[in-house]
Amino acid sequence: MKRKNSKLAWFVLVPAMTVFFLFHTLPLLQGVFYSFTDFKGYGNWEFVGFRNYLNIFSDMRVRGAYVFTLSFSILSTILVNIISILIALGLNSKIKYHKTLRAIYFVPYMLGTLIIGYVFSFIFSRLLPQIGTSLDISWLQFNMLGNPNLAWIGIVVVAVWQSAAFNTILYLSGLVTIDPDLYEAADIDGAKPTTKFFNITLPLIMPFFTINMVVAMKNFLMVFDQIIALTGGGPGTSTESVSLLIYRGGFQGGEFAYQSANAVLFFIIIAVISLFQIRVLERREN
Repeated sequence: MKRKNSKLAWFVLVPAMTVFFLFHTLPLLQGVFYSFTDFKGYGNWEFVGFRNYLNIFSDMRVRGAYVFTLSFSILSTILVNIISILIALGLNSKIKYHKTLRAIYFVPYMLGTLIIGYVFSFIFSRLLPQIGTSLDISWLQFNMLGNPNLAWIGIVVVAVWQSAAFNTILYLSGLVTIDPDLYEAADIDGAKPTTKFFNITLPLIMPFFTINMVVAMKNFLMVFDQIIALTGGGPGTSTESVSLLIYRGGFQGGEFAYQSANAVLFFIIIAVISLFQIRVLERREN
């Protein structure tokens, strides 16, 4: 019986591991290899050592992309977790149709990102200016996506609106694990809602908070679809993320090796940030 189970396990694992290696590990290793060359994506190439990595640190466009991506990710991660916790607390209460509302809040996560981006692009460029004009609201009469100083706001709104659904589901899963007797004891002691949240709710859902913070930060660091649909990285390069820069330079600009080095560096940065978050937040769990 054990031999049959062992054979079945290998029969299932080998194809899965083969596919994973061919479509994930092998491209990763190839990217690392080409990052030490001058490969343009076509033609011949030569080894250049660490030249690509050194050039990244002096490239102002790369620096701007990293500043935008990190700023966007930090702000969006904070906003999406605050909003998700508030929504989860509301949906977890004994309000009418709370199960139906849970399903409704999860809809944005199921929709395609590009579709959502194009819909919001219409809202920001056409609908809101029309509303601003009809109501005589000056700051609402222009397309914020065309303003280099304000275009990032639209991307944050769309990214947070869509991501809040997944985070809310996780927080709801955490709230279900809390014993209601704890809240009853707190009510007997006359505890205020804020006191119950910071002393009961938040400490007991910290594992879920850790997951949401790490996953949200990682996803926002890799932002791509929302920017493509809303601004295309513009105006100029004001909303160009690192992922978009790697794609454009590597596949459209003949900088395959250079952007491969950028991708390797970006991967290391994401890994370091994720490990730092886990280390800090796990201490809070204890």
